[in-house]
Amino acid sequence: MNIESSLKSAIQQALTALFNIEETVILQPTKSDFEGHYTYVVFPLVKQLRKSPADIANAIGEYLKSNTPYISNYNVVQGFLNLVLNDSVWFDTLNTILADKNFGFLPKNSQSVMVEYSSPNTNKPLHLGHLRNNFLGFSVSQILEAGGYNVVKTCLVNDRGVHICKSMWAYQQFGNGETPESSGLKGDHLAGKYYVIFDKHYKSEIDALVKEGMPEEEAKKNAPAMKAVQEMLVKWEQGDEQTVALWKKMNNWVFAGFDETYKKIGVSFDKTYYESNTYLLGKDVVEEGLAKGVFFKKENGSVWVDLKEEGLDEKLVLRADGTSVYITQDLGTTDMKFHDFNNNKSIWVVGNEQDYHFQVLFAILKKLGRSYAEGCYHLSYGMVDLPSGKMKSREGTVVDADELVAEMVETAETTTRERGKIDDFSTDEAEKLFQMLALGALKYFLLKVEPKKRMLFNPADSIDFQGNTGPFIQYTHARICSILRKAIAQGITVGEQVKNVELAKIEAQLIFILGEYPSAIRKAGDEYAPSVIANYTYELAKTFNQFYAEVSIMNEPDTEKQLFRLALIKLVAETIKKATALLGIEVPNRM
Repeated sequence: MNIESSLKSAIQQALTALFNIEETVILQPTKSDFEGHYTYVVFPLVKQLRKSPADIANAIGEYLKSNTPYISNYNVVQGFLNLVLNDSVWFDTLNTILADKNFGFLPKNSQSVMVEYSSPNTNKPLHLGHLRNNFLGFSVSQILEAGGYNVVKTCLVNDRGVHICKSMWAYQQFGNGETPESSGLKGDHLAGKYYVIFDKHYKSEIDALVKEGMPEEEAKKNAPAMKAVQEMLVKWEQGDEQTVALWKKMNNWVFAGFDETYKKIGVSFDKTYYESNTYLLGKDVVEEGLAKGVFFKKENGSVWVDLKEEGLDEKLVLRADGTSVYITQDLGTTDMKFHDFNNNKSIWVVGNEQDYHFQVLFAILKKLGRSYAEGCYHLSYGMVDLPSGKMKSREGTVVDADELVAEMVETAETTTRERGKIDDFSTDEAEKLFQMLALGALKYFLLKVEPKKRMLFNPADSIDFQGNTGPFIQYTHARICSILRKAIAQGITVGEQVKNVELAKIEAQLIFILGEYPSAIRKAGDEYAPSVIANYTYELAKTFNQFYAEVSIMNEPDTEKQLFRLALIKLVAETIKKATALLGIEVPNRM
């Protein structure tokens, strides 16, 4: 039985029978402070029925109690009707879930969606902000796949432009043939080193020019290093052999470094696009827009789009000299991605500093009449701060992703060894556990917060084994596995169906939360919010631990109750494992 839909139908019958009205019935889980499982809010009916909220709620409650066999009781708190369900509902729910091999996966819906995330620059390694991006993109992809979508995970690498040439020029001037092998640095770290060197050299040149009397803004444009970088970009665009060779060499170092990091943090892509292959796209779109009257030319020959009706003012789409701007490239790339995969939806996981850019992009696509425009969505997320403040990559003060993961692994090892429960682990088992706990802590901390919120990441808080953390959930899974191993050792077979026994309140609550898992997947997919799954999983783990404290499992003398509880906790462990997998988190069987 689908409890929620059955309840909605029963409430609608009550509304028809009692008041001769039809309403869209919305239910919510009853708050833990009150008795009940589902709550129906009657305030919206007050004006229409001209009755007090309490009178309406009591009338509906009495009707349901008399006419709906699975509702055992109700209570009214102001305008909230809290419904208490019979134990039979929870046994039916549990047996249905136990029998459903695809529990936690919604039916296929024939819709396809592309999720683009990561999108790094090849002038520096990935940092903490990239981690939030990668974890969000990968998790949203997993959630949508569980929600029935066909998902394509893509990455657009920004591998060209002035910023790339800065690292190249600095390496050319100061590198002395240094390589990842000779330096002992990952390729992305080596490129990042020269990006920082360029910035320091460039600033010293600006200071020198300012001291000579040149205004600062003019000095920024006339600094020899900046002029050299701009000349290098022109050479690259012209296909200069030496420049292109250096570009390929350094980019290959960076790509190898990125791949190592992606593997370490457990994210992947189905398709990678490179801006060096797409930056010229979009000029045909500009011609199309001019022909359709969507774009217009100014006297200097530059091409613009008027988005004032959309509240976005005018936007340049092609410079007077015929060169592209970023929006031009995005128009062409978006067309190409749609032709490659023909997706119903396209999601860009990009920080909120690009909100305006995506508003403009989507508005232009709609004006151009693109069939896929309505399916475009910018998953905007807030920046990640540390207790020490903001990150600045060009100044070399970024929190490097590789270093952060390594530090988290060290912290996980220290914390775990202090607990003293891994003495019988082999070296490989212990190292795998530390890695699992470190990434679990990091991913969970970054994903449990709603994407749009700016957040403060505190590594020490994230690794705590108590509270709303990844390690707490991982430990809960390991604890259940330990109990199940004891049961197997005693020759107890955990079945896939259970018999009705007298239920403790906490057992009914645990089954209720299990039954909410498909709804959590649906909500997380609709909102593109892994935080929904993170907080669902925490509630499930927290409720299990309350259950574990209140009832006995292995020492329960009643065999039927013991078998019921073992089947119940096995399902809890399986659901925790499925839910954390949607967050890209592994859970250990022992710890």
